[in-house]
Parts: sequence; C-alpha cells; structure tokens
Amino acid sequence: MTSALALRVEAGAAAAPFEQIREQITALIAAGELPVGTRLPPVRALAETLGVAAGTVARSYRELESAGLVETRGRAGTVVAGGVDALERELQAAAAVYASRARELGATSDGALTAASRALGV
Repeated sequence: MTSALALRVEAGAAAAPFEQIREQITALIAAGELPVGTRLPPVRALAETLGVAAGTVARSYRELESAGLVETRGRAGTVVAGGVDALERELQAAAAVYASRARELGATSDGALTAASRALGV
C-alpha cells in the first residue's frame, strides 16, 4: 500500500527542505500513522508534489533509512521498516529529530552525544 503523505516544505524555515521532509515522515512513523510496510511515494513524485528537487527527497529517504525507519527495496520502492518494535521505532524517531535540531544549532557530533548522555544521566 502506498501512502499519500500530507507534507509541507516551508521556504523560510530554519531547517533545510530535506530536514523538514525527514522530520515530518519521522513524526508520522512515530505516531503510528505510517505503519510498518507502508510504501512511501516515489522520490520524483513526492519532489514534484512538494516543489523541491528529487535529490532533496532522496536525501531525506537516505537519512530515514540510515536511522532504520525505512528500507529501500529497489523497484518495490521505499517502505516503513519492520523488525523493530514500537519503542525502538519511537526512540529512533526521537533521535532523528534530536540530531536534526543539534545540526541546526551547529553542534558537533561529539557535542550532541555529550548532551544526550548528560540528559540520560550517563
């Protein structure tokens, strides 16, 4: 099943368009609105709908895949990943949002990891 995503890209937003797309899809997955196995729109189709370059959507999808939230199945497209339970999926989604915000603030990877460790009390 392919999902029609209700996404928006704000031209004047602090976050880059690829980050906006990634964050919105992450939130939909975390909220359970995109269940495991849901096929995301093809890169070109979503790019056209949002008025952005195909590379922008492709980057969002790559980052979602790196976070374990989606998997690309060649011609079968990109689907919401299975194999992780709801808690793990929510943790991955929250981590992706945190990483995006840390980048917006200009934090280094080490700085972001240190802040997260402190927040967790480790």
